[in-house]
Amino acid sequence: MALEVKLQVFEGPLDLLLHLIEKNKVDIYDIPIVEITAQYLDYIRQMETNDMNVTSEFLVMAATLLDIKCRMLLPKEVNEEGEEEDPRTELVQKLLEYKMYKYMSYELKDRQVDAGKVLFKEPTLPKEVADYRQPVDYEELLGDMSLSKLHEIFKSIIKKQEDKIDPIRSKFGKIEKEDVDMEAKQLYVEELVKRTRHCSFRELLENQKSKMETVVTFLVILELMKSGKIVITQEHIFDDIIIDYKENESLQMTSS
Repeated sequence: MALEVKLQVFEGPLDLLLHLIEKNKVDIYDIPIVEITAQYLDYIRQMETNDMNVTSEFLVMAATLLDIKCRMLLPKEVNEEGEEEDPRTELVQKLLEYKMYKYMSYELKDRQVDAGKVLFKEPTLPKEVADYRQPVDYEELLGDMSLSKLHEIFKSIIKKQEDKIDPIRSKFGKIEKEDVDMEAKQLYVEELVKRTRHCSFRELLENQKSKMETVVTFLVILELMKSGKIVITQEHIFDDIIIDYKENESLQMTSS
């Protein structure tokens, strides 16, 4: 008669490692890697499963344990701060995180079980009782209150509301952001001057819809002057400024 061996089913390699650590009652921060690796490999040899994904997970952890075991036999590496690095550090961190999530899942499961034991009773009060409202004695409620006292209370409430209003800031207007496309405005002004050959600076600004468009138009005029595309003239001070389109000199020479 063959000996039948029953293996405990683990959710993954970390679950198996955590079980071995708790079973051997060792410090998780100081894992005896040789002993734990040997026990882990024994379980792998006895494990029977046709799921390659599950098997590969356990084999990857086995390779990781063997790698840590080999690194433990070599001289310890030193980091930039001059401290010796423990090859088990990363594994310990993963085990601690897995242990935390595992016990959190137990807590959630207990809450689910407790919630399943909670029963709610539908209200069975008669409609007359549910709709009952205690009568209000208005004479007792008003007491010695009079219309003059009510008026004084009303005026005090209104005054408190008015005191909350800032006399200066309450008169401020609303600031709204206005986007004006300067390139589109420049193209518009340039085409207008080119088509009309000359135009009034005052009329050009008066046709703008907002202060922001007026400012942008003024900047566009300065830019066109700087690039030599227009010429402005003014005969007397405070007279209107006339904008003239400047022909390209090369085109003038070609046409002549």
